[in-house]
Amino acid sequence: MAFLLCNLSYIVNAAGYLALTEKDTNQESTNEQLTNVQLSDVKKAIAKQKNSITKVNLKRASLEKQLKTDDLAIAKVAKAINTINKDQQETKKKISQLFKQKAKLSSEKRQQEKILGQQLRAAYSSGQHDYLKLLLSQKDPATVERTTTYYKYLNAARMKEIDNFQETIASLFLITTEHQEQVTRLDNLKQNQTLQKSHLQKNKTVRAQTIKLLNKELLTNKQQLIKLEAHESNLVKELQKLIKIAKTKISIDLNGLGKLKKKLAWPVKGKISHNYGSRKQGYLKYKGVLFSAPVGRQVTTIHNGKVLFADWLKGYGLVTVIDHGNGYMSLYGHNQTLLKGVGDRVETGEPIALVGQSGGQHQPGLYFEIRHKGNAKNPKLWCK
Repeated sequence: MAFLLCNLSYIVNAAGYLALTEKDTNQESTNEQLTNVQLSDVKKAIAKQKNSITKVNLKRASLEKQLKTDDLAIAKVAKAINTINKDQQETKKKISQLFKQKAKLSSEKRQQEKILGQQLRAAYSSGQHDYLKLLLSQKDPATVERTTTYYKYLNAARMKEIDNFQETIASLFLITTEHQEQVTRLDNLKQNQTLQKSHLQKNKTVRAQTIKLLNKELLTNKQQLIKLEAHESNLVKELQKLIKIAKTKISIDLNGLGKLKKKLAWPVKGKISHNYGSRKQGYLKYKGVLFSAPVGRQVTTIHNGKVLFADWLKGYGLVTVIDHGNGYMSLYGHNQTLLKGVGDRVETGEPIALVGQSGGQHQPGLYFEIRHKGNAKNPKLWCK
């Protein structure tokens, strides 16, 4: 009996153990299924996030391409307006000169009319006799000679004054015609300027819309850092190409900036908003100086040199790079328009661009760098 009870107890315990084991197995299976479901959800979320990032990047790339188009359109119109402004100044100067010439000729004309009038009155007061009658009426040969000499002198003087008068009239006519032409030209320039300003405003509106859409596609700090790294890397690659070009086209009269420390003028009048070496994003620092200045203000070259690059560059907008010789270069970015092209020779203080906010800048200004053999240098060491 005891044996049977013992066996029964063993059987019951075994059955209980088997039941518990089966329960644990079922629980593990359930947990595994749950984990798999969660893992699948995470994978889907990651795939969705990757897809979203890809879409954002594609959209940003498309908008940045549009930004380049907008910047170039603004640059074209701004350059046209700048040319018109120069033409207007020259035309106004010409009109002023012509006005003075016209006044002078008018004064000469009045003076000549007065002299001719006096001569005519003198001829009239002599008795209104013609030359032959006066000669025949004289009996004394000496008197005849004096009369002849007098009339010759009078006629010569009168003919000279008549010739001068005719020349003055002709010159006055030409000056008056040219003056009128210049006035008409100035009116046309003003009309063209108004039209170009209208185009400029439209292009600015389009650009503002592009910037607004870009701002909607917000970037994380990491994405922003990656973007700026790409921009800087692109700039360095471009500068390396330019260094090679500069080496093949050495100009004997370009002696670099080595001996010009603290002697150069800054390229634009404005306030420095970011200094060389100040923090840009993450570990990235400014390799140059960022000025705050109004749109359209002239940007001048710090020293004589040759234009190596004049184009739009991602992240920096419309950029001009000038070779100063001996491995020295200066860079001017975020311009509204470029006034010089590749290969142009520029002299110290010569206008090379106009301040803008190309390249996606929210505020107008100028980004300025000095580099020696590709390495960025603090511009404050060279500029006063």
